[in-house]
Amino acid sequence: MKTTINDVLTVQIPTVSDTRGKLAVIEKDCAPFGIQRVYYLYDVPSDSYRGGHAHKKLYQMLIALSGSFEVHLKDGENERKITLNKPDKGLLIVPGIWREIDNFSSGSVCLVLASEAYDEGDYIRDFEDFKLFKRT
Repeated sequence: MKTTINDVLTVQIPTVSDTRGKLAVIEKDCAPFGIQRVYYLYDVPSDSYRGGHAHKKLYQMLIALSGSFEVHLKDGENERKITLNKPDKGLLIVPGIWREIDNFSSGSVCLVLASEAYDEGDYIRDFEDFKLFKRT
C-alpha cells in the first residue's frame, strides 16, 4: 500500500453561523467516500487510548464533537501527531495508515464516519504485520 501520512487530510466541515449558534452540516460531498457506518467514542478515560490498528481498505473521518484528543499516525516510515479540538474540522484517514488516539479531555466525543460496514478482516492489529503489509 503506497499511502503515506501526507495523504491524511484535515477537512473543513461546512458550518452555518448566526446569533443562535452554529450548525455544522455533513452531507455526502463532505467526505470523499460513501458513508456506510457512523459511530462515536465517549467516556474514554484520559489515560486510555483507542485505535492501535490500521485498515486495508477503509476510509475514516474523525471529528472532535466535544473536547479534544490526539491522533498519532504512522505509515511505516514517518509519524505525525494531530490534535483534534474543533467540531468543524474532520481528519480524513486513508487506508494503510496506523492510528492511535489518546489524551482524551474530559467530556470529549470522537465521531467517526467510515466508508465500510464493520469487517474484522479489514483490520491490521499488529504493528509488525502492518509494516509487512506496507512492504508488499
